[in-house]
Amino acid sequence: MTDVQLTPYLSPQDCAAAIAFYEKAFGGPSRPAPGSRTPKAGSGIPRSASGAPRSISPTSSRISGARSPQSLGGSSAALHIRVADAAEIARRLVEAGAEVLHEVAEQADGERRGTFLDPFGYRWMVGEKLEEVSKDELRSRVEGFDIT
Repeated sequence: MTDVQLTPYLSPQDCAAAIAFYEKAFGGPSRPAPGSRTPKAGSGIPRSASGAPRSISPTSSRISGARSPQSLGGSSAALHIRVADAAEIARRLVEAGAEVLHEVAEQADGERRGTFLDPFGYRWMVGEKLEEVSKDELRSRVEGFDIT
């Protein structure tokens, strides 16, 4: 398999607020979600080259069985997106209301990355590629750290 694509389907408790947050943080206009039963003001798909979610559906969706991180007390998953300017997206996330879990900083794997918690309980790892790092180079960079 050479071509893989992952599309997150998020189910926040407040779709309209989530769409507004993601548009502010990641940019890109919304368009109505196909088959959406959410109100017009709250239905849409933020579209952005920066990795904004492509689909947001209400948590009461009986069809998908999806539940929001808020209703579950958090999420065990994180969404990692690679962008051209991690510091700029980080600034926009915080300005939109995200909590900084880890500041944007250079990482051993050749990426500048930070981690953020959005107001809906989703963790976002936002990074930009700085350099290609071989497995041997990565091993030497993390030598002495407890990595699991």
